[in-house]
Amino acid sequence: MEKQKKQLLIITGMSGAGKTVASHVLEDIGYFVVDNLPPKLLTSFWDLMITSDEFDRVAIVIDLRVKDFYKDLLDEVNSLEDNSHIYANLLFLDCNNETLVARYKESRRLPPLATNGRLLDGIEEERAIVSPLKNRANYLVDTSDLSTKELKAKLIKLFSDHEKKPFTIEVMSFGFKYGIPIDADIVMDVRFLPNPFYLPELRPFTGLDRRVFDYVMEKPETEEFYQKLLALMKTAIPGYVKEGKEKLTIAIGCTGGQHRSVSIAQQLARDLSKDYSVGVTHREIGRYRK
Repeated sequence: MEKQKKQLLIITGMSGAGKTVASHVLEDIGYFVVDNLPPKLLTSFWDLMITSDEFDRVAIVIDLRVKDFYKDLLDEVNSLEDNSHIYANLLFLDCNNETLVARYKESRRLPPLATNGRLLDGIEEERAIVSPLKNRANYLVDTSDLSTKELKAKLIKLFSDHEKKPFTIEVMSFGFKYGIPIDADIVMDVRFLPNPFYLPELRPFTGLDRRVFDYVMEKPETEEFYQKLLALMKTAIPGYVKEGKEKLTIAIGCTGGQHRSVSIAQQLARDLSKDYSVGVTHREIGRYRK
């Protein structure tokens, strides 16, 4: 079977047009990203890709932070001849002057070449310098009318070799006495529900035990709360999917993370799994000591 050629993607374009967003997207889809490599080192990195097994998909971001470097870039790009090992492409991110001015004003930054403080002069000078690269580009993306979300989606469509990962949900139980999970997207506090801890016959067990689960879930206040919680999740989750989120972590907390939170998390995971791929984790199971 013929070995697949390595991919080198050079990312450049107008300052403020979205190179930072592009580098993050490409890193997320599996590229090894190098930020602001001097163009004269481009051929050295090309040679490294040929001899190393570590770099199959590389994206190199080159900015106009040092003007002299940019004069060398076109020559360096043209010197990279596609061979049996690597295929090189140039991605140019463009944006109209009006949008760039608005972005710079919002961020309170100046273009790299705005030495006299005038935004438009710096943008126009930069545009003149990078225009030969724009004409040489294999991919030209105008971000003037694209939101960050739309730019991400466009780049994923252009450069991802894989289908989008399926949306998954992780339901986690935890104890507030041990701290809130730092990776939780949604945190629900169920410490107001009746606590099996105060019943000697239930204290040694957890919400994974049927006796504890039934005690928690059969209480009228639990039933009222849980139905509202489930309705809330069913309303919110499609919004997360629409926004492009790949994983949602829902954390359910009680005092020790043994009884109430475990019971609620078990039932929520069971109900959400009817429509989504759901995993369940009980963070504090095993901490309890008699």
